[in-house]
Amino acid sequence: MIKQLKVSALCLLCLHTAAFSQIKKDTTTRLREVVIKPYFNVLPQLRSTGAVGVLDQDAIQQQNSNSLVPAMNTISGIRMEERSPGSYRLSIRGSLLRSPFGIRNVKIYLDDFPLTDAGGNTYLNALDVSAIGSIQVLKGPQSSIFGANSGGVVLINPSTLNASPAAALKLEAGSFGAFHEDVSLGNKWGKYQATLTQSYQRSDGYRDNSAMKRNFVQLVQQLNYIPQASLKALFFYSDLGYQTPGGLTAAQMELNPRMSRPAAGAIRSAIQQQAGIYSKTFYGGISNDWQLGKGFRHVLAVFGSYTDLKNPFITNYEHRKETTFGARTYLDYEKSFNTLSYKFDIGLESSGTSSDVDNYVNNFGTAAAVMAADKLKSSSNFAFINMNVDLNKKLLLELSGSANLYQYHYESIAPVAIAERTNKFDTQFMPRIALSYLLDQRFALRGSISKGYSPPTQAEVRASDAIINVNLQPESGWNREIGIKFQDLNNVIAADVTGFYYSLTNAIVRRVNTNDTEYFINAGGTKQLGIETALSAWLIRPKTSGIFRGLQLRNAITLSNFKFKNYQAGAVNYDGNALTGVPKNTFVTSASVDLPQGLYGFVQHNYTAKIPLNDGNTIYANHYHLVQARIGWKNIRIAKTRLELYAGADNLLNEKYSLGNDLNAANNRYFNPAASRSFYGGLTYRFTKI
Repeated sequence: MIKQLKVSALCLLCLHTAAFSQIKKDTTTRLREVVIKPYFNVLPQLRSTGAVGVLDQDAIQQQNSNSLVPAMNTISGIRMEERSPGSYRLSIRGSLLRSPFGIRNVKIYLDDFPLTDAGGNTYLNALDVSAIGSIQVLKGPQSSIFGANSGGVVLINPSTLNASPAAALKLEAGSFGAFHEDVSLGNKWGKYQATLTQSYQRSDGYRDNSAMKRNFVQLVQQLNYIPQASLKALFFYSDLGYQTPGGLTAAQMELNPRMSRPAAGAIRSAIQQQAGIYSKTFYGGISNDWQLGKGFRHVLAVFGSYTDLKNPFITNYEHRKETTFGARTYLDYEKSFNTLSYKFDIGLESSGTSSDVDNYVNNFGTAAAVMAADKLKSSSNFAFINMNVDLNKKLLLELSGSANLYQYHYESIAPVAIAERTNKFDTQFMPRIALSYLLDQRFALRGSISKGYSPPTQAEVRASDAIINVNLQPESGWNREIGIKFQDLNNVIAADVTGFYYSLTNAIVRRVNTNDTEYFINAGGTKQLGIETALSAWLIRPKTSGIFRGLQLRNAITLSNFKFKNYQAGAVNYDGNALTGVPKNTFVTSASVDLPQGLYGFVQHNYTAKIPLNDGNTIYANHYHLVQARIGWKNIRIAKTRLELYAGADNLLNEKYSLGNDLNAANNRYFNPAASRSFYGGLTYRFTKI
């Protein structure tokens, strides 16, 4: 770790020196300033009161289009995993322990609409990468205006084509049978504009029984029906299916990392049971944004979704039917004086999710006799207020809070009928106070105190052991953080350092029975102390002459000292152990270069330290170095069209590692080996009316 810190410190010093030398040599080119909208306020990222990670479309498109994982992992404090193609897991500051699959403990919004359902689950893998325009990650608890979460919030802006008319086609193919196609069409007719995105993705997978397919369609529309108001609609349909190869022991991974989970005694193999997840999701939302005049604005969004999920597993066959409906509305008022401006928001968000969950005997991939059948209904409601006070464009103060009410109803049909009952948690008030102060036009200090809160999700209350755990309680805690950010006047270099301490109580953790079914318990708490840094620097600013037309370096460092506290499981005391699933440090460094004639190159290195795989810290995943690269030729003009050709490689060092470990796994099956060295190539074809 010390060696890695020395190397990273040297890289930071070189970046700082080189970037400032560029400022002195050439001050004629001004780069675009990064603007964010994290807490209802549109402001430069320099003035943010919290730790915000940003991925624009360029950053997403630099990576392999088959997965969000490489792009998301360039943000400090973020760990995204993919056990097999299509099987996402997302952690913000160590929140992974609750998520055997899927995403929990993190609230995700798609434009104005919550993608996270009332039961606390998010089907992020339903989205295709082509449908995402940009991503903002608000790190740490944001329960004040985004409802129950103790990990953080992800704000996704859908991809749109702003030109009119416009069309784009992308084709990409690679190792292990990977293929990705997407088409986007956009146009504007007077006050109405729309973007339609269609995509198809498939892969044979690196391991046996790890193939995936996804068909995806998304429509984004906006109607400015009067000068003061606009109506926005977003719809998508996703048909995703991916096989799950299952975890391996260390010996099995060493023997053959491409194998799927083998049979063991009376338990059949993943291939025999045709293990996989097959989900069809339809999502829709409509929002109205109305400028009422005299500083008032009102936003109303309604949304709904339906998911049909089938999960043939080693020990059973689960079928879920989930329906969600909800609404989000807020009113804001903005007023400015000579040196003072303020903005006040008040709003509500309410949603409900109904789930029919049935478990059957898995007879070689076919649902047989009923093992258990339950109905669950989750209700998530919160009211929030938010106030921003900006003094002299230097001091920004944010005060916000929310009152959260969560409850769920459950009813058992089989094996024993139980009439509907309700489990209601106490109303929780979640405050946040934060400020940012500009020392000058380049340096800003910030600090915040916020409370996080996250009730158990439906999939935790009723886990794969098919037992409704009414004793599982919400987790909550206080987060304190400070930070300093630098951004030079020409937007050539930006640096951000954040330190935080998060104390969590009643932390929810996953445990596994000997028959591989899972359940969840409250594990005392955690003490999470961390440092996150982010640096970007244009060593050569974009220009139109010379051999090097642009050179940008980026670096992100995550240092985590996360420990369990007051965690007693039976006779075993885990107090002071490292938090399961969290590496102590990660370092991600990348460089992109632009050359004449539209040629470009990109290279990225990711170092991840060893990871504890069980609460006892007796098993670790080894550290690893991932190197990826990409070269391309863009802006090849043919009449009114532009063509881009590119090729890339992942895991150039051919590392043997597991990207998506099974934490606290039964019978030592912790590892899901990731793909070896692989290659891909593709083309993008764009048309715009000139």
